[in-house]
Amino acid sequence: MAAPDWVVAVHTFATLAMMGLIWFVQVVHYPLYAKVGPQAFAEYHALHVSRTTSVVAPLMLAELGAAVWLLLDPNDRFSGWMPLVGLGLLGVIWGSTALLQVPSHGRLQEAFTPKAHAYLVGTNWIRTVAWTARGVLVVLAPMSVHGY
Repeated sequence: MAAPDWVVAVHTFATLAMMGLIWFVQVVHYPLYAKVGPQAFAEYHALHVSRTTSVVAPLMLAELGAAVWLLLDPNDRFSGWMPLVGLGLLGVIWGSTALLQVPSHGRLQEAFTPKAHAYLVGTNWIRTVAWTARGVLVVLAPMSVHGY
């Protein structure tokens, strides 16, 4: 039995949504942290974290669930190695989030410093590149199977 097409659709949607979101965060949102100002930063940052979490958590969980499903019950739209590579990229993303970005946000919540800000922006490239690779994978995977 193969994963249903709706699992592929959820996986593709969540991955592409997160890819677009991470590029927005990387290029627009995180760099603008430096313009908020010290008086307003703590409140701004707390709101950023809570509102961003409400958007990204469901997408990240849907993406992870669908990726695991596709690894355990592959759909014929993907070749054998693609679900494993995709899940490996999610491991990089989740690991980077837990080990680098979440602690960076914790430091920034205490006080904005240019060093903490630069670290967040710099390390976030890990997630940006990994989600971009996942985006390419979910778009090209069906094409490679069907010979496009």
